[in-house]
Amino acid sequence: MESGNESSQSRASSSGVVLSVACFVVMVHLLTASRYGIFRDELYYIACARHLGAGYVDHPPLIAWITWVVLHTLGLSLLALRLLPALASGLLVWMTAMMAREWGGGGYAQFLAALAIVPVPVYLILQHWLTMNAFEPLCWTGILWAASRITLRRDPRYWIVVGVLVGLSLENKYSIVFLVASLTLGFLFTKERRWLKSSYFLGALAIAMLLFLPNLVWLARHGFPFLEFERHSRESDSRILRGPVSFLLDQARIMNPVLAPLWVAGLAWFFTRRGKALRCIGIAVLVVILILLVMQAKNYYVSPIYPVLFAGGAIAVERWFMQRNWLRVAYPVAILISGCIVAPLVMPILPIPQFLAYHRLWRGFTPVVFENEPERPLPQYFADEFGWEAMAQTTAQVFHQLSPQEQVKTAIFANNYGEAAAIDFFGPRYGLPLSISKAQTYWLWGRRQYDGQSVIVLGSDGRGDREFFRSVEPVARVQSLYSRADERFTIFYGRDMHPPLGVLWPQIKAW
Repeated sequence: MESGNESSQSRASSSGVVLSVACFVVMVHLLTASRYGIFRDELYYIACARHLGAGYVDHPPLIAWITWVVLHTLGLSLLALRLLPALASGLLVWMTAMMAREWGGGGYAQFLAALAIVPVPVYLILQHWLTMNAFEPLCWTGILWAASRITLRRDPRYWIVVGVLVGLSLENKYSIVFLVASLTLGFLFTKERRWLKSSYFLGALAIAMLLFLPNLVWLARHGFPFLEFERHSRESDSRILRGPVSFLLDQARIMNPVLAPLWVAGLAWFFTRRGKALRCIGIAVLVVILILLVMQAKNYYVSPIYPVLFAGGAIAVERWFMQRNWLRVAYPVAILISGCIVAPLVMPILPIPQFLAYHRLWRGFTPVVFENEPERPLPQYFADEFGWEAMAQTTAQVFHQLSPQEQVKTAIFANNYGEAAAIDFFGPRYGLPLSISKAQTYWLWGRRQYDGQSVIVLGSDGRGDREFFRSVEPVARVQSLYSRADERFTIFYGRDMHPPLGVLWPQIKAW
């Protein structure tokens, strides 16, 4: 569906503009990479990278292996950690524009598709950190791009590309199963079902399963802990449960309201005569949205599907604006203005005092809310970058007040993975031992050599601890102004755990 009347000079010009947009996005992410602090999940993935394996309780292993490579090549700086997510953001811009070109869009459509990625609040947040969410949109877009080539070029060999990308995606984030199931239905419900009979399709299935096999074996050996973790996550008080209407309205908010006409047009385009050859993708998009809506999934779980909608919408808009030059200029300008407004709300651009003033100014428009949040100065996605080193420092003060004999047998027990990972990350510079925790994969890593004779307890609300120790006393207070409310707590020191930690450990698992 490539445009036949686009000259080589025009193609080169379009590619240059798209590349400029992609480079701009990467530059913005790199310039802001070190502004605040390290994110909770980044700390955890660093801990996982130091315990490499084929699986973890709450996520597949790819992010741990990526983090291991970063640590052993680029180092531990925030800029090093966030280089790959920044490059992923630029590549997503490029791929979205190239999809628009592959599907028949001209230079304007390619530019508009690329530009649409820039001011998306949820992308600006998630592609700032080294987490699996930074690479998920890229995985989904690559799979749908390869699927579109099967239908447009009538070349089933692209199933092999789909298989490789699905296998890697399964090692990145399990939510890819929603796309795979939806895309399969998209092929089944259209005449493109004939491509499912290809031997290449079977080859793709085999490749995907082969790549996923190490993690699948690990999951089976450990009783599929992710299912237990996900069930508890859904029952958590922090989880936001949205009705169908609110869920759909959230999409406009997290993707930037100014872009809503573009992705709505993109969804409609798949069901027009011009987009008929790609209708299987349009059906896949609808099914993904429907599945996640019915499941009451988090609103941002849908976000990886939008690049294909931007690509289709850009093609539709290019045609509609053909004789309306003022709209061809006005809409990109509106997108840029919206980006200038949104970016300081979701990226660490402003110093904290200026951010707080700006956030108050736009208090009625909070682009992204990931979970139920108590009142705090900063939104959760920024608050999770503050307080970790201060907590480690305070813990070190408590630890070093103990005698050398007590220090050897003192465990630092954290009630959640963020605190445990922060101790492991910052602790060595303050002379602290590695932590232990009941949370997520930390529980599988065990209690180390500790038996509970002497325990520094982090993240406790003060309830329940006394029943496990002969004596418990508050010894310090963690109080960071900008951290999450639940990361401001009293540190307790317990002596003589009963029953011993080795006996208690199997009972305290918190997934």
